[in-house]
Amino acid sequence: MSIDDLRAAGVIAVLRAPTPDSALECVSALVEGGVTGIEITYSTPDAPAVIDRARRDHPEALVGAGTVLTARQAREAADAGARFLVSPGTDDDLARAMLDTGLTTLLGALTPGELMRAVALGAHAVKIFPASLGGPGYLKALRGPFPDVPLMPTGGVGADNVADWLAAGAFAVGAGGELCPSAAIAAGDRAEITTRARAFAAALRKARA
Repeated sequence: MSIDDLRAAGVIAVLRAPTPDSALECVSALVEGGVTGIEITYSTPDAPAVIDRARRDHPEALVGAGTVLTARQAREAADAGARFLVSPGTDDDLARAMLDTGLTTLLGALTPGELMRAVALGAHAVKIFPASLGGPGYLKALRGPFPDVPLMPTGGVGADNVADWLAAGAFAVGAGGELCPSAAIAAGDRAEITTRARAFAAALRKARA
């Protein structure tokens, strides 16, 4: 896959679940609601097994690994069938290990200097995190010196401001708690997650219309 596939998905769910089963139930709810970009974070127990099962159960989804912090995790995720890798920050050795898998790689950054380092290391896109600290205005300001770098804000993204982030220059958005609330995941509240996914999917369609 390529960045264009993530761009087409538009909304990437950042999934942190307390158990593998609750993670898989959340994946099903997200796909039912129309969100097909799904980042299984390494804060989820047995993340590689969840990635493997999720991508087999939902071949229409783009299932990747998030909160990748070590080279071992990058290799594990690739072996499990992840389509993309996301790190919350930028570390030289980790970036090389992620890129060595051949998978689409997003490195995390917040400041212009961090963004420059991520680009220099070869990131296919940069995750602006936590984007809530600057909002869409900050992302728009980054687009000035970095017009050609695909930027994905994560943190502070809700269904009510998806259009603002895209207008500011995001190629896609990452959504965690606003899309997959921890209480809903823990309670197995599939309906709540599906409803939120539908709201995000509708916001994306409206923003692109």
